[in-house]
Parts: sequence; C-alpha cells; structure tokens
Amino acid sequence: MNSNARAYLLLTMTALCWGGNAVLGRLAVGEISPMLLVSARWLGVLILIGFFANRYIRTDWRILRRHLPYVGAMGALGLTAFNALFYVAAYTTTAINIGIIQGAIPVFVLIGAFLAYRTKITLMQLSGVLLTMLGVAFVASKGTLERLATLSISQGDGLMVIACALYAGYVVGLFKRPAVSSMALFTAVAGSAFLASIPLVAVEATLGRLQWPSYAGWVIVALVTLFPSFLAQIFFIRGVELIGPGRAGIFVNLVPVFASILAVALIGESFERFHAIALGAVLGGIWLSERGKLK
Repeated sequence: MNSNARAYLLLTMTALCWGGNAVLGRLAVGEISPMLLVSARWLGVLILIGFFANRYIRTDWRILRRHLPYVGAMGALGLTAFNALFYVAAYTTTAINIGIIQGAIPVFVLIGAFLAYRTKITLMQLSGVLLTMLGVAFVASKGTLERLATLSISQGDGLMVIACALYAGYVVGLFKRPAVSSMALFTAVAGSAFLASIPLVAVEATLGRLQWPSYAGWVIVALVTLFPSFLAQIFFIRGVELIGPGRAGIFVNLVPVFASILAVALIGESFERFHAIALGAVLGGIWLSERGKLK
C-alpha cells in the first residue's frame, strides 16, 4: 500500500472514530455522568500514552515547559470544555444533530484564523461559511422556519455550537504550537485536559449529580478512550505526516456523515429530511471553503 493509500485509510478511520463519539455520547446518558466521563476519558488516554511517550517528553521538556500555560489553556478549553459540553449536549439532542453540528468546526476555524491572525477570506470561502452556518441553524431548528425565526433551538444543539467554537479555538491555537514533537504536545495537552476536568467532577459531585459508571458505562469509557481519544489522534498525526495538514483536514468533513450513519444503524435514530438538507448544506459549505482557499 503506497503512502497516499495508507493516509486515506488512516484519516478515514479517524473520521469514523470521531463520528462514533457522537453515538457513544448518547449511549452514555444514564450510564455515567458527563463530567466523570470527561475525566475518565483523559485519564485513560494518559495511561495509554504513558507506555511510550516518556522519551518524547524527556526530549522536548525544556521547550515544552516554557509553553505550559499556553498548552494548559489549549487542553482546558479545546478538550475538557469541548468534551464537557459535548456529553452534556447528548442529554437533550440526538447523535445525528451532534455529528452534523460538528461539521461546522472547519468553518469556525476559518473564522477564528481570521480574527486571530487576520488570515484573508475569499468571497467563495465567505459563501461557504454562510452556507455551513445555515445548515447548522437548519438542523438546530429541526427545519422549522418558525423555530428559526424565533431562535428557538434545543439546549443540546446550542451547547454543541459553543463546543464547536471552543474546539475551533484549540485548532487555531495549534497554528502557534511550540516546536515540539506531536506526541509530546498531545501528551501535555491530554494531561492538561485531565487536570482541568477534576474541578468539574468536584462540582458535579457537590451538586449531587455524580453518577458512577454502570457496567455499560465502563464499556463506554473504554471505547471513548481507545477510539476517538487515542487511536484517532495517532491515526490523524500519522495521516498528516504522510500527506500534510491541508489535505488531511478535508477528511474531517466525513465526521458528520459517519455520525449520521452510525446513529441510524446502531441506536435507531431517525434520519429526517431536514437532516439531509442540513448535512448537504454543511458539507457544501465546507467544500466551497476548501475550493476558495487562497493559493
């Protein structure tokens, strides 16, 4: 298998893992409380990374420690806050909605890059932004013009929009990442995410909402840790190494597609006409944004 084919396979598997996270988020409802799931997820990742990441940390520690506040903020906002809102949103919206709204992340990244670095946006990219946001608004309003006109959307869909904006901020932050290996950076960010999750678990317990995992909850923790958190990150890092970040980023567009397919196939969610329209708008908007990139 040549390098392109390997990259395509790895990046497709990455999108499949991230799409599956939407289904796992829905399955976690009633099996484990959301903040405990976030904390357990990143603790599990640290345990898995610990088997082979030590040499990367030792090599890059002198550079990495100078950027710990920056890396810590990335982990806290881009991973902990994103995942916390993601799993809370799963209580009041569907996995299909979660997946489709996640499709807006590349557009949020485009907007964030413009705000942070004044990256130029072409007319075609702007058209893509508007089309994608229309798709997100359409799925959040369930295709009802009355709900759209009054901005009446479910709490879960609203939380997912905020979560996507936070994750986009994390991606934009990677533009100024410290000059260390990807594995060292991922280890530091995952460690920051775990530390930032501890106060959230404490608040959850104080409010009497902490739910220890059931048997199914433990299975969900294991799956979330292994696939979307660990393997997907490794696959993505390797895919980027093989074909570069620009080409690799396009595969993120498959996340809402896989999320929709898995939600229908595995947990029996209904794929409505407004889902199809919204998914088409989101993917079409991303396509326009990609086509409109400055050369």
